[in-house]
Amino acid sequence: QVQLVESGGGLVQTGDSLRLSCAVSGGILNLYTMAWFRQAPGKEREFVASITWPGGSVDYGDSVQGRFTISRDKARNQVYLQMNNLKPEDTAVYYCAAKRGVIYLSVVPGDYDYWGQGTQITVSS
Repeated sequence: QVQLVESGGGLVQTGDSLRLSCAVSGGILNLYTMAWFRQAPGKEREFVASITWPGGSVDYGDSVQGRFTISRDKARNQVYLQMNNLKPEDTAVYYCAAKRGVIYLSVVPGDYDYWGQGTQITVSS
């Protein structure tokens, strides 16, 4: 059973940067793909970024490409989301997610087996 705990959310202004962290425990992490999703009020959960734990391959959603960077620290069992040039439309609850089994990058929330509790990011204009 994998446990995921996000941290680092908050209130920022347009153009600011922020880094989210996800502490991962309880699993054989080389068997997992990790991801960040977000959900704004009244909207569906949206793919943000994903990374394979073993090899570090990455993928990004179109709306964050070039502004956000996902990474993982194997020694610390942490996944990070560095967010630069934040915009009001980035306002959402951000979730860390883990998918076990065959290693591939997926943008589909239903493919992920474990979820954190979420952390709120609000970007003011």
